[in-house]
This record gives sequence, structure tokens and C-alpha cells, in this order.
Amino acid sequence: MQRTPLLGENYSLNINNTSAVKMFSTWGQSAWEANKTLNKISSLNFVSSHQRLNVKQPTNDWFEQWLVGFTDGDGSFSVLRQGDKWGLTFKISQNTYNLRTLHYIKKELGAGSIFVESKNDMAHFRIRDLKIINEIIFPIFDKYPLLTTKYFYYNIFKEAYKILDNKDLTKLEKSNLLENLLLTKPSNSYISPAWDNVSKPLIDANEAKKVVSKAWLIGFIEAEGSFYLVSKSASRIVHAFGLTQKLDQIVLEGIRHVIGISTKVVYISKNNYYRLDTTNSRAISNIIDYFNNSMKGMKAVEYKIWSRSFNKDKGNFEKLIKIREQMRKLRSVR
Repeated sequence: MQRTPLLGENYSLNINNTSAVKMFSTWGQSAWEANKTLNKISSLNFVSSHQRLNVKQPTNDWFEQWLVGFTDGDGSFSVLRQGDKWGLTFKISQNTYNLRTLHYIKKELGAGSIFVESKNDMAHFRIRDLKIINEIIFPIFDKYPLLTTKYFYYNIFKEAYKILDNKDLTKLEKSNLLENLLLTKPSNSYISPAWDNVSKPLIDANEAKKVVSKAWLIGFIEAEGSFYLVSKSASRIVHAFGLTQKLDQIVLEGIRHVIGISTKVVYISKNNYYRLDTTNSRAISNIIDYFNNSMKGMKAVEYKIWSRSFNKDKGNFEKLIKIREQMRKLRSVR
């Protein structure tokens, strides 16, 4: 079996395109139609992901890994149909409270657009141009693989690009292939192949760090992490850190080991998700040290207030009440 490159290595998907597309293309087609389509697909010559086009080339490895982490948290790879036209969209969505992060991404990539929905306080960074997707997005996500189930959807996204880019296929053939491609779904136990070469279940930080880089983790926490204050009693407030995931328990386990959180990942059956949450003082100190001066968006502001209050005001109930209210008001700013 071919070795799966670890995060940080020069990574690219290795898919038998003819076999993969054959599975999708033959559903619902006559034998003659299927063979005709496969003959066209077998001679595909796709544009290299690294071909130089008239777009900016990101060269910041730290940013690229951070972006993959942020995308694992709040990004999406969509294959969309409008009428008889198909398209691809790479998108990262944030509340307008964190609009600065989307501008940071746009600046670093040198491409894309930002759309703000004023009615629901949401903002979206989007890239729809196939040329830019091929030249900028694919090289990043091939080099640094996604660690969550989004790897599966990224794979579908790439296959859809290959179909759309194939000039030997008719419009109808492309549509049939894309419709069948979108029928494939990951299982609930799906694990990104980025984790293939580590022991499972994860046993320690050394194993987890083979996959989870610091830049990826910072990006993921900026998208998904929560720094907060929680009441333990009528007169006691403590610092807390938490993450939830509907799938990908292994990702939370990896984060737990890397940061140094002793609390176990738990499954909340009522809500159907996994949760990593801690109020342990040693774990909070580890988290503060790990993320110091690292984040780019509004999470950096939240972290600063939260960490400073742990170091200066821990145990001061009245002061912590005010700080908790300050953080809540900060998150309501639009």
C-alpha cells in the first residue's frame, strides 16, 4: 500500500482517475454510452496544479497550514448546479464579527472575493474561478491534507474539477458524471488518510504531532475553539476551553494530546457530537502558553482577554463576572 504523506510533506492525491470516474459514469448509462464516455476519460490530460498562471502564488508555508486548519473548521468545497450549468466554490464563512480574518485570507491568497450578508450578519470568502482553484487552492490542499472528513469532500471537489475541465466530454456527459459523483457520501467512521501512519487510538503527543502541526491547530482553533468563563457555583467562576465536532473524534484526540489536556473526549449522544472541554488549571495554562501571540482574527482578542484574566484575576469572582460580560459584549459586535 502506498504510504500516506504526513502533514508538512509534499502531498498530492493519487487517484486512478479512469477507475474512479468509471464507477460514477456507468450508473444509468447503456453499455455503449458508458464505453463512449470512458474512452474520452481515458485520454485525459489535465492542467498541472503547479502550472504558472496569471495569479499570485502563496509561498507562506505557515499560512497555508493555518488555512487548511481554518478550512477544516469553517470551510467548504461545493459542487453546485444552477439550471444546466455546473460550478465549483471554495468558501469560508464567518460571522461579520470576524470579518478581519476573511480579509487576511484574501490578502494572503491574492485572490477571491468577500460577500457580506447584512440580514444575518454573515460574511463569506469565495473562490469560484476554476483557473484560480486549480492554480492556488489545489496546490495548498494537496501539500497539506485536511485532517477532518472535509478531506472526503475535497476529493469529490477535485474529481468534479477534472470532469468540468475535460473538453472531450459533452455537456450531458459532464452533467451525468457530476450528478453521480455527488451521490457518494462518507461513512460516520470515515477518517482522513492524513492519519493513516499513526497508531490508533492515539497514545501520546508524539504520535499526534506527526499529523497536527502548530499552524494547522491555530487555524482550526480560530475557527472552532472557544475560550470562555463558566460558573461552577454561585460564587465561583473558572476559565474553560472547549471544542465540539459532529464527526472526527480522532481530531479532538489529537488536539487533546498536542496541547496537554488530560480530560477525555466525550460523545454527547443527545446532541450527536463529540466534545473536548476542560476547566483544569494545568490544561488552561498549557493552552495559554501554546496559543500566545499566534492568532490572526477576533479570536486573538478573546484569547488575550481570557488569558490575561487567568493570570491576573483567577479566583476573583467579582472581577471575572465583569470580564465574562465584557467577552459576551465583544462577541455581539457586528
